Amino acid sequence: MTIRSRRETITFKHPFHIRGVARELPAGAYEVVTDEEMIEGLSFASYRRVATMITVPSEGVRGATEMLSIGSVDLADAQRIDASACND
Repeated sequence: MTIRSRRETITFKHPFHIRGVARELPAGAYEVVTDEEMIEGLSFASYRRVATMITVPSEGVRGATEMLSIGSVDLADAQRIDASACND
């Protein structure tokens, strides 16, 4: 099984919530890592998402971060809400 990881930086302009994270996260840039595994047996390379993680400021330890597992749909929802808040 072949697994690849994609990293991207996502910026939120407003404080936000993501389902599964019990606290509000501050506005700012966040690193998101998506792990994908290759679908075997096809005549072309194709991958499916198996995990999405976001690096967030740690509670209680200034300057520390933690990586939390989140749902890709929950991340997309948070981005959509943040974008629509910019239009208000």
